[in-house]
Amino acid sequence: MDRKERIILDDILNGDKIFYRNISVDNVIFGYHERELKVLLFKNTSQEKWLLPGGYVKKDETLEKAAHRVVRYRTNLKKLHLHQFFAFSNPERNKNTHFTPELLTTITGQKVTTDHWLLDNFISVAFFTLVDYYEVKPTGSFYAEECQWWDITNLPEMAFDHREIIDQALLSLRFFSHVSPIGKEMLPEKFTIPELQSLYETILGKKLDNRNFVKKMTNIGLIEKLDEKRNIGKHRSPFLYRFNQTRYDALAKGDEFIVF
Repeated sequence: MDRKERIILDDILNGDKIFYRNISVDNVIFGYHERELKVLLFKNTSQEKWLLPGGYVKKDETLEKAAHRVVRYRTNLKKLHLHQFFAFSNPERNKNTHFTPELLTTITGQKVTTDHWLLDNFISVAFFTLVDYYEVKPTGSFYAEECQWWDITNLPEMAFDHREIIDQALLSLRFFSHVSPIGKEMLPEKFTIPELQSLYETILGKKLDNRNFVKKMTNIGLIEKLDEKRNIGKHRSPFLYRFNQTRYDALAKGDEFIVF
């Protein structure tokens, strides 16, 4: 454990002076890779179930700042756009036979008793964020055994209510895709129409009519055609497109709906 991790651990163990009690943030980090929607998860050394990246809220920061801090720590990305989508407050949500004083004592190397603030009930405010899969360098921590991407259709066994959080995040992302443009964070700067359509189909979980999709995207001015092609095989050289940044930003304000 390096010095920075030791400081983080000491802050958490004595967190009732540094953090708000009974409130935390959880983050659903979405990436897109080979036509699969991915979620970044981690697992600690003493537990078989997987977890969402999450953390506690310091008394001198907002919920958004806390969530941003957690995501940046896990992904090493600086430019992030987080979207708050739900609060999880079931009194039973923290009940987990594996999350015990003994486990925390093993993880931290310090004695943790049953009345420790980390074992109290927490309300979690959840965020999702879209990131470039190829730019993320998953980061563990002093207690994380693994930190990796999982296909959203093939998730491992999750701790607490984290599977419920992911399910709600996907519903929120699908709604978000109807009221705001998506893709800039998850696709390369230049892309083909099939690549863009595949992203939308993967997120929405349904097939889209090709002609209607292209018509919709061009009519709202979200994308612009480039005088470049991608050579992907004999007789297969589709034109490349890119997002119109000005139009993208305007649509992101939610003044128009993007309905499929």
